[in-house]
Amino acid sequence: MRTRPLKVALLGCGVVGSEVARIMTTHADDLAARIGAPVELAGVAVRRPSKVREGIDPELVTTDATALVKRGDIDVVVEVIGGIEPARSLITTAFEHGASVVSANKALLAQDGAALHAAAEAHNRDLYYEAAVAGAIPLVRPLRESLAGDKINRVMGIVNGTTNFILDKMDSTGAGYQEALDEATALGYAEADPTADVEAFDAAAKAAILAGIAFHTRVRLDDVYREGMTEVTAADFASAKEMGCTIKLLAICERAADGGSVTARVHPAMIPLSHPLASVRGAYNAVFVESDAAGQLMFYGPGAGGAPTASAVLGDLVAVCRNKLSGATGPGDSAYTQLPVSPMGEVVTRYHISLDVADKPGVLAQVATVFAEHGVSIDTVRQQGKDGEASLVVVTHRASDASLNGTVEALRSLDTVRGVASIMRVEGE
Repeated sequence: MRTRPLKVALLGCGVVGSEVARIMTTHADDLAARIGAPVELAGVAVRRPSKVREGIDPELVTTDATALVKRGDIDVVVEVIGGIEPARSLITTAFEHGASVVSANKALLAQDGAALHAAAEAHNRDLYYEAAVAGAIPLVRPLRESLAGDKINRVMGIVNGTTNFILDKMDSTGAGYQEALDEATALGYAEADPTADVEAFDAAAKAAILAGIAFHTRVRLDDVYREGMTEVTAADFASAKEMGCTIKLLAICERAADGGSVTARVHPAMIPLSHPLASVRGAYNAVFVESDAAGQLMFYGPGAGGAPTASAVLGDLVAVCRNKLSGATGPGDSAYTQLPVSPMGEVVTRYHISLDVADKPGVLAQVATVFAEHGVSIDTVRQQGKDGEASLVVVTHRASDASLNGTVEALRSLDTVRGVASIMRVEGE
């Protein structure tokens, strides 16, 4: 074993960063044995240096992150500060000064992953980011290494624990959205401002990363269709149960049947109770992968939290340090296919549409005619009504998003349709 330690700079020492530092200290001997050399925490960049950080030598703490990554003796920079800047500048500076990088920054990778990979390659450095997608769940490395010889056709999963906790609570207790959100906040699953989670910005960034890796193409955050879950109601869950389904916020990345394009989207969807993702409870994450040779695979586990995320960071740290010792680098960016990302309007799936209609003869015939005129085939219809008002629930066969939108606009023009109560996609069949 080499006795000279590999030096690590830690950018950020919050929930995840403090766990990374703790594990580096408590598991130092094991990490050294696995890597082939000891690893040393050489500096910790923070915003508030006066805060007491248990187990971290105050002499290592600095507010000058740029000076830390420029030192020249740093072998690996671990970035867990999040956001776009200064993280982007710090990562590129680290490459320029000889360090490889381990990051958990999903937003930055989704927005500028191609540029960061190019900078890493230009300086012959590693960029690893297992922790950016699904916390402790090994997913990035299996996609870009274990399945590198296979053709991945679809990646569908629950990649945000906060939203899954809320939807699971609504499903299991009948609670409304706000009530479930309040409980998630009280238990620490939701931030004081939950927008990034419940409006699916977090999941969309992860979908962009997953799609790029799975399909070997460039997928940016702006390419991902995003629809939050704040409009999901207890009535939607009641309808889902009648269909033998539940509702999940899903990230779905697909290769077109002809192989000529890909799609990436995040939105609430009904999913059959028989599907493996339907049983994912609480704040857990799970990702379902479909490929030509391996078939169907599912990756499951805690998708957030200090210790689980730090586990993924440390796994990357071990891999990057091993590469450093051998003088090699791991897998870089793979975007050789250059497939276009199709717009949401071209996505084909099933739909569940709930309409408020007048309770009188001929309404169903009018509605069916509108669906037929827009080329949307109906699978099932359920109608209930009294005192002149009724609800009409239509489940379609597979149709494009554009044709469904045209259908809904035409339905709104009927004087017998009082309103569209809800529209939800049906996935996983």
